[in-house]
Amino acid sequence: MSTFCCNNLVKRYGQITALAGVSLEVEPGVVGLLGPNGAGKSTLISVLLGQTPATSGNAWVLGLNVRRQRRDIRRRVGYVPENDCLIPGMSGAGYVYYTGRLAGMSHGDAMQRAHEVLDYVALEEARYRPTEGYSAGMRQRLKLAQALVHDPDFVLLDEPTNGMDPQGRQIMLSLISDLGRAGISVLLSSHLLPDVEQVCERVIIMGGGEVLTRGRIDEMNQPHPTRYRMDYAGDGEELRRRLAERGVSVMGGADGRLEIDLPAADTQAAVLAAVRDAGATLHGLHCKRSSLEETFMAAVARQGRT
Repeated sequence: MSTFCCNNLVKRYGQITALAGVSLEVEPGVVGLLGPNGAGKSTLISVLLGQTPATSGNAWVLGLNVRRQRRDIRRRVGYVPENDCLIPGMSGAGYVYYTGRLAGMSHGDAMQRAHEVLDYVALEEARYRPTEGYSAGMRQRLKLAQALVHDPDFVLLDEPTNGMDPQGRQIMLSLISDLGRAGISVLLSSHLLPDVEQVCERVIIMGGGEVLTRGRIDEMNQPHPTRYRMDYAGDGEELRRRLAERGVSVMGGADGRLEIDLPAADTQAAVLAAVRDAGATLHGLHCKRSSLEETFMAAVARQGRT
């Protein structure tokens, strides 16, 4: 069964079209949702949760219809919103317990589970402190704890590393990876491509309310047919000059590393000759792979031209 699927999903706010006929089916796993501001990512999440009714079309989450089974969906789905959703005056434990009760858990189950998930997100020592005193990273982890308290099958994360320092980001990304390994499906909406590339298996790229491209990240990161990374030791300026003499384009680089373009396989001999003539040492010649960032930029650029 798919985690969620959409059939010609449209959402309009007056004259603004936030979703323009989105159709897709997403299998279980950890999936990234990318797109520039205004792409429709948050609207898609809101429709999947049943918070925002679609103008037309339909969607299903875990086989449940978002129009008719919203309450059933919320029992099986966890959600980390981008904005703070904490309640002033509550402790971390009190807040997670309260959200467990809202999900329909009994008093005893909600209390036990609240402490379990706070331990899981490394907030055990802060559980009785008022949430107003939490750091940005602690608040984000607390939001993740409330999303997990009712043991969901699917978790939607909207910018979960927003405002966090590098150490906090890595903690959060490790937790997200753990969810995937535990068999919980995740939809990670983020503007931070390295975060998505680190933890996600597949990605959906949106723009202008449409799905621009989607697929496995490892399949998107294909070897470039002519671009290489060249690692060397020696005089970089002299090496650049010798490469240019032999028709090898230098695209960029810094001391010890150059990015070059070899339009034909036999020009590798020209590289070896240039290295020899420059008195340099070649440490490696590696085929450059396309990145998720390049795929993202290309998809957005294509959409902008249509």
